[in-house]
Amino acid sequence: MNDLEIVVEAKELSLFHPRGVAFAGVNLAVPAGAVVGLVGRNGAGKSSLLQALVGLREPDNGSSALFGCSSLDLSDAVRERLGYVAQTPDVFEWMTAYEHLREIGKAYARWDEDRCMRLAVRMNLPLTTQVGKLSGGDQQKLSFVLALAHDPDLLILDEPVSNLDPISRREFMLAMFGDLANEQQAERERTVIISSHLLNDLERVVSHVAFMRDGHLQAFDSWDAMLEFYRLVPASEDIHPSVIISKNEDKETCIVDIRHQPELAERGKALTLDELFLELNA
Repeated sequence: MNDLEIVVEAKELSLFHPRGVAFAGVNLAVPAGAVVGLVGRNGAGKSSLLQALVGLREPDNGSSALFGCSSLDLSDAVRERLGYVAQTPDVFEWMTAYEHLREIGKAYARWDEDRCMRLAVRMNLPLTTQVGKLSGGDQQKLSFVLALAHDPDLLILDEPVSNLDPISRREFMLAMFGDLANEQQAERERTVIISSHLLNDLERVVSHVAFMRDGHLQAFDSWDAMLEFYRLVPASEDIHPSVIISKNEDKETCIVDIRHQPELAERGKALTLDELFLELNA
């Protein structure tokens, strides 16, 4: 894959519901090989946005595409390249976990049975247990194996570790970003979008971060750029509005991008992912 290829794109994407806005005016361009952390409080619109990106929700305005193919009309070839893990697993409760994996595997030309079993063993998935009797965490493990066993080029994960214990979270991260998930890294790069509120897990693995609040995308940038150029500074009249990412009226502070006003660098400090999240949601 070319590093400049845009794998996931959204243009002015909006979705409304009877209670208000799910998300509005989202513009996104995710390059090949990026690992994007989608960060926001519960109810920020993360799940709805991911559902729209994979074609499960029809937006009211705007458009989105995966590999240049409209999300609402994904070709079989694009679906073969996509792995998706929903926050609430959609599973066949009457099958055993092994039967479930075997049945879904028939739909993918790239399904790798050996890879599937290695993932299942690594995640300690109870293969002989009926899916409906699995715990919420084990159902999430099943969804993860289903999404990764066909070695997708794009993996979209909605709170994949929310029901996992610390040991299982570690195994998930190793499988996702360790040697097993990257066996073919020399030939191609996998693009990942992962939403999570467990920021410490994300900070170690993401290349890009997207912050959402109240259905709006507050910031989307490479994590390196955020560390280098985003600053928390005292509010001041000489700060140009175009560099302000977020403003806290009560604290009289701003988060700014100093690339277009570099003199602001000396006034503030760089922020960790936790600190940036807290300031953007203050």
